Amino acid sequence: MREVPVLAACAAANLIPDAATVSVSSSSGLGCPDAVLRSIGQRFERDGAPLGLTTVHPIAAGDMYGMRGIDHLAHPRLLSRVIAGSYPSGPSRAEPPRIWQMIERNEVEAYNFPSGVLFQMHRAGATGQPGVFTRVGLETFIDPRRDGGRMNEVTKEDLVEVIHVKGEEYLYFPSVRPDVAIVRATTADPQGNLTFENEGSTLGALDQAYAAHNNGGVVIAQVKRLAEHGSLDPQLVRVPGILVDAIVVDPDQLQTTQTPYDPAISGRARRSLDLIEPLRWNLETVIARRAALELGDEDIVSLGFGISALVPRILVDEGHAEDVTWVIEQGAVGGIPLTGFAFGCALNPQALMSSIDQFTLLQGAGFHHAMLSFLEVDQQGNVNVHHLPGRRHVTAGVGGFADITSAARSIIFSGNFTAGRRDISIEDGKVTIRTDGTIPKFVEQVSAITFSGKRALAQGQKVLYVTERCVIELRPQGLTVVEIAPGVDLRTDILDKVVFRLQVADHLSKMDARIFWPQPMGLALAPRPRRSRCDEY
Repeated sequence: MREVPVLAACAAANLIPDAATVSVSSSSGLGCPDAVLRSIGQRFERDGAPLGLTTVHPIAAGDMYGMRGIDHLAHPRLLSRVIAGSYPSGPSRAEPPRIWQMIERNEVEAYNFPSGVLFQMHRAGATGQPGVFTRVGLETFIDPRRDGGRMNEVTKEDLVEVIHVKGEEYLYFPSVRPDVAIVRATTADPQGNLTFENEGSTLGALDQAYAAHNNGGVVIAQVKRLAEHGSLDPQLVRVPGILVDAIVVDPDQLQTTQTPYDPAISGRARRSLDLIEPLRWNLETVIARRAALELGDEDIVSLGFGISALVPRILVDEGHAEDVTWVIEQGAVGGIPLTGFAFGCALNPQALMSSIDQFTLLQGAGFHHAMLSFLEVDQQGNVNVHHLPGRRHVTAGVGGFADITSAARSIIFSGNFTAGRRDISIEDGKVTIRTDGTIPKFVEQVSAITFSGKRALAQGQKVLYVTERCVIELRPQGLTVVEIAPGVDLRTDILDKVVFRLQVADHLSKMDARIFWPQPMGLALAPRPRRSRCDEY
């Protein structure tokens, strides 16, 4: 019976040849095979090898501190090209991760593609298909008629094409056929079978392993522990041992950034929601409260990072924790999505899907609302969420944003109306603006298009932009103010703060007064009409 060798991380690093394409399964700290990545970087520093790697990361590998993930590989000559759904992000005051610095200095070719598409590129590579045809990314910075997902001047090659099929436009992305796939699990048996019982998601481990194995490549699996032969439940094996070539054991691997292990994240236990601290009362809470008013009972809602990630906490505080089903791109269905470093995980999930299967739901608009955040919005309703202000090239990355927004029926973008130093508070149920932010967020033209307002209108998508002082709707005649907060002057605080002309609804409404007081709102979720005819029987 075949047994898979158990190697030290430094020995596994020796399996990677020069000029290899290396696919890494990770989502920031979640599922990050950090011991193996660290050993590859150490090998390069010691031996000057491997050279000229292309790495593929469907979701970011690493964190804002540059102590984990892709930053271990961020050395000129070691890394030649990186293709990623997102990149490690953090506060602007912190020194950027090394991979950001390399991209800004034109020391590495860098692409930013949608996470869901990247997973599908692996599946296409595994099955021998030439690539992926998709509408995800059309008329955004990913479109080759704009930037083609390229992140700096040294990145020249077009990896995305516009293809016409039966009169319809699609983007074509080539399949990924890795020489090496590096994945992570919790447990491996001697035959290399992998289970993920302590993980917050399996991410794309199976498809990345298929893509490497089926094309004659090597699959390296980092795990926390070894099990005896025959002891693993076959129902729990998510990557079969026939795909695995080497095992690295790291008993100290974290479940996700700053979290050694929480069984409520991996579905091994349930935690009382009473342990969740109530949200602090601030402007972001007010914005999240207004966004929550868009939800109905039994809605399925796709959730993104930023202010929108606070909305599930609003529902917890209002006693509706389980009345909406949240889905996040990493794979969790249901439960309470976590914020901060644990984003991508959910507390008490109902199910943990693989990422590629979750993106089947998201790209197919099998949900009611997308709740996302924004950095900039322009007069056409375009949204920039990936290009960080003040940086020439480096972006946090599109992640699953383009996959989610490509066909979503309803999109609620949440963000502050302005940025920068400001003095704005909520007092006596009103918004009080003493000093406004100096950085506009509603601009004439966004620096890069992550979401196309023009395409949204053509597809009939409902789009709202929720801020602390007003709600704006994307309409054919332009961005239209439909609600205004108490205490806010329409002319002085909204219209005069935007360089383009905002439309004003004929029946301008006041934002719900309840969201501007710190006590619970008494939120009631409207019943959602059922589509199924099963209710008739």
